[in-house]
Amino acid sequence: MNILILGSGGREHALAWKLVQSKKIKRVFIGPGNAGTAMTGTNIRLDPENFKEVKRAVEEHNINMVIVGPEAPLVGGLHDFFLNDDRLRSVPVIGPDRSAARLEGSKDFAKGFLTRHNIPTAAYRSFNKANMHEAHDFLKQLKPPYVVKADGLAAGKGVLIINSLDDAEKELGAMLEGKFGSAGNKVIIEQYLSGIELSVFIITDGKSYKLLPEAKDYKRVGEGDKGLNTGGMGAVSPVPFADDNFMNKVRTRIIDPTMKGLAEEGIVYKGFIFFGLINVLGDPYVIEYNARLGDPESEVMIPRIKSDLFDLIEGVANSNLAEKQVEIDDRYVSTVMLVSGGYPGNYEKGKIISGLDRTKECVVFHAGTKISDNGIVTSGGRVLAVSSWGATMKEALDGSYRNAGLVTFENMYYRTDIGFDL
Repeated sequence: MNILILGSGGREHALAWKLVQSKKIKRVFIGPGNAGTAMTGTNIRLDPENFKEVKRAVEEHNINMVIVGPEAPLVGGLHDFFLNDDRLRSVPVIGPDRSAARLEGSKDFAKGFLTRHNIPTAAYRSFNKANMHEAHDFLKQLKPPYVVKADGLAAGKGVLIINSLDDAEKELGAMLEGKFGSAGNKVIIEQYLSGIELSVFIITDGKSYKLLPEAKDYKRVGEGDKGLNTGGMGAVSPVPFADDNFMNKVRTRIIDPTMKGLAEEGIVYKGFIFFGLINVLGDPYVIEYNARLGDPESEVMIPRIKSDLFDLIEGVANSNLAEKQVEIDDRYVSTVMLVSGGYPGNYEKGKIISGLDRTKECVVFHAGTKISDNGIVTSGGRVLAVSSWGATMKEALDGSYRNAGLVTFENMYYRTDIGFDL
């Protein structure tokens, strides 16, 4: 079987790295991929949001299945595009259709879904230009800090935590005036929840699901969770406080009601669901849904799956996931993200990466790299994710940091305190 993974980051490299280990797969293609995926499978130059380019790649390379990494093609309706095309209809797409992808594509829809199905989440209200005058009274009912979210996809930048009432009102106005384009046509203001976050993942065929390893990622660029938000500076799995008691609450209060709610609303969801959760005094609350795997969580979660991941994916395609088994490695896995200097602000690309051949007893997943005449160079803000296993979290982190110290490129930066709060 030939499969095509759409995307170009560390998540896609981790998927490719794992799936090439399956005896059921003949060839793995990644579009557009990066320097790491080029060494794992075969890169195809395409834009995942250009559905005609995706179709051409499927036809030219005899692709039998498409696995979607990023959210934008799903929210944009790639799955629907396949279902409505006579030549593509028989090619399974692992990722929800547009209706199901609203769980991520519209925060207003997601919050309404959570409320309708009594799934624990923060109190909220949605505002647009017509009712923005009511926002002041709602904000006054909340205690700072205030959480202000653009409704649609905003490349990870559409969620702000603001300490000042005046600043929250200004940010609401800026979003509604186009700060994030059409993503901010509607804005959600919600109660701030204080606790420790974690990411929980399932894979589902729309009827049953399998729970995958949980993870905790670190979004702030600076030590001690200071500074600007990023796409993620590192992650660890398992999460120590996510014990059997806590995860039983997650299943019974969040995952099962989500599956039941989707069924009741006639939404057939096929693919991965990422539950962005927060532990508030021992109880899980939903911060957000994502319609795909996380990054850099994938770089710690996927290495903990001992069984054949493609067997689960095939179960989604064939609607027999309930018959499949998943085996999880008990060891810890940590990942440390090596980023370009200046990220998440302005940064330079094209920096030569050295030392990759010196790493050992780890996996270096490529996120923002490409192959040039000078070798492997940087091509993004988040460049490499160094993942290591260990019997303890400290042992795993020691491995990640030891190997991170062997890799260099100009203005390279990484946090040295991943896992500090656990």
